[in-house]
Amino acid sequence: MPLPRDHAKQAAPPGRVWAGGARALGALLGLGLAAFGAIALWSQAPGGRFAAAALAGLWVIWVGASCLLASADPRSWRAWGLLAAGCMLLGLWWVSIAPSNDRVWAADVARTLRAERQGSLVLLHNVRNFDWRSDDDFTVRWETRRYDLDRLRSVDMALSYWMGPAIAHTLVSFGFDDGRQLVFSVEVRKERGEEYSALAGFFKRYELALVAADERDILGVRARARDEDVYLYRVHMSQTAMRALFEQYLDESDALRATPRFYQTLTANCTTIVYAMMERIVPGLPLDPRLLLSGYLPSYVQEVGGLTPGYSLQELQEKGRITERARRLGPNADFSAAIRQGLPVQAR
Repeated sequence: MPLPRDHAKQAAPPGRVWAGGARALGALLGLGLAAFGAIALWSQAPGGRFAAAALAGLWVIWVGASCLLASADPRSWRAWGLLAAGCMLLGLWWVSIAPSNDRVWAADVARTLRAERQGSLVLLHNVRNFDWRSDDDFTVRWETRRYDLDRLRSVDMALSYWMGPAIAHTLVSFGFDDGRQLVFSVEVRKERGEEYSALAGFFKRYELALVAADERDILGVRARARDEDVYLYRVHMSQTAMRALFEQYLDESDALRATPRFYQTLTANCTTIVYAMMERIVPGLPLDPRLLLSGYLPSYVQEVGGLTPGYSLQELQEKGRITERARRLGPNADFSAAIRQGLPVQAR
């Protein structure tokens, strides 16, 4: 009796299955190498945009030709040698790209914070206090300010939303008993005329900057000139923890001045660096996707017990939205006091 048609089919030989899998894996590897190299060259290659595009195109052709040759004859040492040589050249070029503090920087990140410490007293040089009329029209003003860390009274977390609900810039504001506020912000250190790209941020395009600034400057420019949506949350910390976090920022500033680092969109950004500093103060803080999707950071901080207790997250968000208050303020208003009107700072 003849077998049914389906049963009569013979299974493919194991060798053919493995060969097909190897080709598929090789194709994925080739696509990954081609994409990484092309974007890296486009982001970093010298000689201007035309030269960068040409080099990126040549790299894609090189990887594509190598993979086609290897697919046609997996045992061809010439094909694999061609691919390995290309990867070696790209790798040597990539590791040679080093961060620098010596470039023609954009005005708002042109100077680096420098601290002099004597016990609880801190003298900060290059505190930014620009007068912003628009994002590209401003009066440059760098100041030297003195603070007594024994007089620290509060820590607030500010989130500035610039690209949808999941993405926000994280800033930390320290309050003193005389009403003064100082904000620290980990930022992209752009060169003059350079635009920010989250994709380029994966590929050594930007250095890191740590900016210390007046609230009127750094929160005001985001709410007004850049049309971002800004929220403020009181973070409940002990006096010891507040001082430790402030000093962590100073240590980070000293480290960046001595050894510049690249900004990295996922691993070295405005939120992950703050998390790393906090984790040194409070070991065991859990890792969480919201550290990357920083727009959802308030829910994370609330879950670890960091926000004002007794309020729902929705209430904290509604009362902490300072955007409209910041936009309405005149030049002579007490900016820091005005934006905190109604902000929950004590448990209920």
